[in-house]
Amino acid sequence: MFSDKLINAIKSKNNPTVVGLDPRIESIPEFIKEITFKKYGNNVKGISEAIYYFNKGIIDSIFDVVPAVKIQVAFYEVYGPDGFDIFFKTAEYAKEKGLMVIADVKRGDIADVAEMYSKAYLQNEYIDAITVNPYMGEDTITPYIHDVIEHEKGLFILVKTSNKGSYTIQNLETENGTVYENVANMVNKISNLVKGKLGYSSIGAVVGATHKEEAKILREKMPSAIFLVPGYGAQGATAEDVTNCFDENNLGAIVNSSRKVIFAYKSQYWKDVYSEYEYAQAARSEVVLMRGMINNALLKRKYIAC
Repeated sequence: MFSDKLINAIKSKNNPTVVGLDPRIESIPEFIKEITFKKYGNNVKGISEAIYYFNKGIIDSIFDVVPAVKIQVAFYEVYGPDGFDIFFKTAEYAKEKGLMVIADVKRGDIADVAEMYSKAYLQNEYIDAITVNPYMGEDTITPYIHDVIEHEKGLFILVKTSNKGSYTIQNLETENGTVYENVANMVNKISNLVKGKLGYSSIGAVVGATHKEEAKILREKMPSAIFLVPGYGAQGATAEDVTNCFDENNLGAIVNSSRKVIFAYKSQYWKDVYSEYEYAQAARSEVVLMRGMINNALLKRKYIAC
């Protein structure tokens, strides 16, 4: 079951983090673009191949220290068929390296359409889980459940997202609490259908690290859901901010970092240590630093609680 595999991977690497592969061609090292543009041209094909070259370097540098990668499809779709091909090739390469793969696709549509999305992603051998948008209603989520069970895949449902504008809709008050609390109640009900041996569900929730107090509420409302936590790093959230997403056993959450990791070689912290040719080593160093900071924050929380 997906949830058991993910929790075991987190435990084995002592690392509750996921690396987001959200490549921006303008931030990819020049030497990579020189190689692929010379071979394929400065066009969509050359850009797509540069992205794949870049992704492989990142994956090679971090596969032994993180349990999973998250691939945001928009950064590939923008380049049409060539980019979409690289999306799936990246997923395949990550799986070959033993990583779990979360496809960040945020699909949300009526049931018949949702069923097609589910077949496209959850029936793909290289994808372990996807993100979905529930704001059209529970009936748009249920078509995914069959594939979650049948193919032992995972689902992360948007509950409280990390963007600042989430308040305009997700925090609206209803007679039964905020909108996001109502979505959390729905997720909790559905998640109980697909629990693994370790007590966690393969149906989880996306909960932003930038909303510390809301995360505390949501952890209580969805005790068996694994949280996929965006917002760490580039969006401003710290290791201390994410601790409320974890349960009392310091499990139940996986924290994503994208730009801060994959473009670490350009950051103020690492740019004097690594050159662009060492972008992958810089990414690894950032992941190791992130792991240490989150694990220390969790240990501190546990110590204070005692």
